[in-house]
Amino acid sequence: MKRKLISSGSTFEEKIGYSRAIVQGDWVFMSGTTGYDYKTMTISDDIVEQTEQCLKNIKNTLEEAGAHMSDIVRVTYILPKVDEFEKCWPILKKYFGHIKPAATMFSADLANEKMKIEIQVTALKA
Repeated sequence: MKRKLISSGSTFEEKIGYSRAIVQGDWVFMSGTTGYDYKTMTISDDIVEQTEQCLKNIKNTLEEAGAHMSDIVRVTYILPKVDEFEKCWPILKKYFGHIKPAATMFSADLANEKMKIEIQVTALKA
């Protein structure tokens, strides 16, 4: 089974030694993904906009892996401020409402104080 490494081009990946995603057979294991717009290397101050950008980044990475959003079977949300999670729900429902992956949310500090949400997914290609 061939293993494919996918990079977003983020400097964190090289400095820390990880990949945006690993494709192993039909599985795609994606690292925690934040709301950075990698084209402009900017991040919004708004958690809703960050959530939308996280999911765009995830969608783009899945496409590079030969997978689709509908292939996601597991999602983990990490937020520094639990009370902001409900603001994200409409965006999460937009992307996951029809596929309903297994999900977990927990609160933890993130690598940069600008980051308000990080989303990690696992997908099984259909």
